[in-house]
Amino acid sequence: MGSSRNSPDKATHGDEVDERFALIRAGILGLVFVLATCGNLFFLVTLWRKRKRNTRTQLFLLHLCLADLVVAFFQVLPQFLIEITHRFRGTDFLCRSVKYLQVVGMFASTYMIVAMTIDRYHAVCKPMVSFLKSPFRRYLSIGAAWLISLAFSSPQLFIFSLREVEENQFDCWATFIEPWGSRIYISWITLSVFALPAVILLHCQVGICTTIYFNMKRKALQAGRAGTKGVSSAMLKTVKMTFVIILAYTVCWSPFFVVQLWSAWSPSSAPTQGPVFAIIMLLAGLNSCTNPWIYLYYS
Repeated sequence: MGSSRNSPDKATHGDEVDERFALIRAGILGLVFVLATCGNLFFLVTLWRKRKRNTRTQLFLLHLCLADLVVAFFQVLPQFLIEITHRFRGTDFLCRSVKYLQVVGMFASTYMIVAMTIDRYHAVCKPMVSFLKSPFRRYLSIGAAWLISLAFSSPQLFIFSLREVEENQFDCWATFIEPWGSRIYISWITLSVFALPAVILLHCQVGICTTIYFNMKRKALQAGRAGTKGVSSAMLKTVKMTFVIILAYTVCWSPFFVVQLWSAWSPSSAPTQGPVFAIIMLLAGLNSCTNPWIYLYYS
């Protein structure tokens, strides 16, 4: 009797906690969207004012900024609206488009960082090589990053659709061949968006740091001898900025991909509910807020 008498109060209290937590998530998502949008737009204006003396790095930053805006408008904003309405409100076409552009933003942000890091790697480690020195090659690498993003995100158009989840209740859901379909797809996304780029970025950063170290050491040993050339302060600043961008991306996105893999391969034990899961999801979108301020600090 005591259990049945207390359960309505517990249920009401639980609903109130869930509602309050949903409002907090919506508020944070709204703040992340505003900060990401304003920060990236402000940096775009800054780049436009400096367009007469644009450097090769600023060209990469311009496109990285555009990729972050795609994340803000098609990943953070839809999640904010879903927290308020509790369901996806839109047509099947809008459902597929939003899900497609969500992954496009993830790919573009990642591969633009990869393209910029490779450019820095060749500038520091192989300065005599013409690779990526001409404007054509720079635009080619940026175009390749966008094309990879658009092509690799295309499965989203077929996986997601507007489906009836309850009677007269529709939501934007994914359909997989269970149980291995979702596992393979999430593993492939993690590999292509995070793991493989991480290996490339690590290789480039190790090469850059090693080259700078030996250049500094050689310059110290050959001090006073004609023809000695070290690494310029401007290049060092660019390398530092690239490293901080990579670090911020890794910190913000690695928990997201870990949880995604965990939920795909062991759904019963994965933390897909509660505050920890919410923080991990919010942390992923926070990367779009941090990037423009990193750019401005080093620019």
